Amino acid sequence: MPVRPFDIARTRRSIFEALLDARKRFGGKKEILEDADRAPITYDKLILGAMVLGRKLAAISAPGERVGLMIANSNGGMVAFFGMLAFGRTPAMLNFTAGSRNIRAACQAGQMKTIVTSKKFVLLAGLQELIADLETDLKIVYLEDLRDSLGGVDKVRGLLEANLAGFIVPKIDPDSIGVMLFTSGTEGAPKGVALSHANIVANVEQVAGHVDLFTTDIVFNPLPIFHSFGLTGGTLLPLLEGMKCVLFPSPTRPKEIVKMVRETRSTILFATDTFMNQYARQADDGDLSSLRFVVCGAEKVKDETRQMMLARFDCPIVEGYGATEASPVIAVNTPDSGNRPGSVGRFVPGVEWKLESIPGIEGGGRLYVRGPNMMLGYARVDTPGEIQPLPSGWHDTGDVVSIDKEGYVVIRGRVKRFAKIGGEMVSLTAVEGYATAQWPDNAHVALALNDPKKGEQVILLTDRKEASRPELQAWYRENGVAELYLPRKIIEVDAIPVLGTGKTDYVSAQKMLEAKIAETAKAA
Repeated sequence: MPVRPFDIARTRRSIFEALLDARKRFGGKKEILEDADRAPITYDKLILGAMVLGRKLAAISAPGERVGLMIANSNGGMVAFFGMLAFGRTPAMLNFTAGSRNIRAACQAGQMKTIVTSKKFVLLAGLQELIADLETDLKIVYLEDLRDSLGGVDKVRGLLEANLAGFIVPKIDPDSIGVMLFTSGTEGAPKGVALSHANIVANVEQVAGHVDLFTTDIVFNPLPIFHSFGLTGGTLLPLLEGMKCVLFPSPTRPKEIVKMVRETRSTILFATDTFMNQYARQADDGDLSSLRFVVCGAEKVKDETRQMMLARFDCPIVEGYGATEASPVIAVNTPDSGNRPGSVGRFVPGVEWKLESIPGIEGGGRLYVRGPNMMLGYARVDTPGEIQPLPSGWHDTGDVVSIDKEGYVVIRGRVKRFAKIGGEMVSLTAVEGYATAQWPDNAHVALALNDPKKGEQVILLTDRKEASRPELQAWYRENGVAELYLPRKIIEVDAIPVLGTGKTDYVSAQKMLEAKIAETAKAA
């Protein structure tokens, strides 16, 4: 199934309709989904489960209601996801690593009263205290209880309805909310992101119209389905395009992941650079050799990770770029001659873009994007239930990028992640990259603090023991990097904080830095 031209008409479907179309295209008996329990299910079984469980979920919710789904990557999680969609409910994907305060804020913004989860998942993930806290004011529903309530009549009815699902399920407006996700909160409080059915289906079509994919491909996805990259890219893309999807419950178990990649003969792996580096180091020869390519997003791919995968497993890393607000894929490299290291590839079809110049930054600008994959709008805590649309459909990514004549996009950093020093703009992302080049085996985060003389100063937090500023300065001189980018101070910490998605948690890192400075000042 090579690249096919992007057709906007194919986006005018609900997500569940797209699943039914996939069954029709690829056959109901095709094994399409497998999880860590190693019990694959077919399109027919996935749709049967969705129809049976969906009726039970519909009985505890209202048409159009947003229902929280807090679950790890699993067959059961996806059955519940499609079950909600089949009967006109909106799954709101909750980040179980975010803590009760943020989860409550998400439920307030999205107006969710009920959270669906699994007893097995809660036990294995150690979430008993979280659930006990949440159920003081939210209704908690367990998938096991719903399954136990199923009788013979439910199962027979589900079997009949699964075969006639196209006629049974309510007709859904493609422009209505299909899924609600929540921003990761790397730089502030999470916001609800309302994605329509058409947004999600469009993004799947855009990727399929940009990258060579084959029905023989097996996609391995350890990235959480509460994150847009793991949901759309790692899960819905293969399910709707006829590729078997293998789900793993956590990206933080490298030994198990590389073993399962080998056993399932997976050909495409979704990861972030941080996780991929761990997988490559943990893998024995041959563990990752079945992979055609790896798709990395959410953070910049280090040269070390790229070279390790090529040298040991002859596997290229395809770097992409996206945002939750874009469902999420905006641009991505391709695993052929279109793979340009250092860039995030070209825009997927259907995406319009424009750059806004920023004083002090040459050769790039602030990126705005528009297209059929852009969200309906934000749901915020201070205006619960209200969906605030994008101005004229344009999404401000908050990223500073450069775009060359061939259309390749290079991310230079977040607008908020620039420090102004002596009137010049210094990319904190670039500072992190230089530190990584010097100390590739460690994690680093560059942060800005007010400086009464120069406006701001850059501080580097690192988990490298005995990291020295003179050592980094010597690397700068050898590699022709301006000393304007040299951190004023380097502070050693036990670990750089990360979010459940693998991204650096800049809010926590900033608090850590402020605490370190306060501690130093007190000691003085």
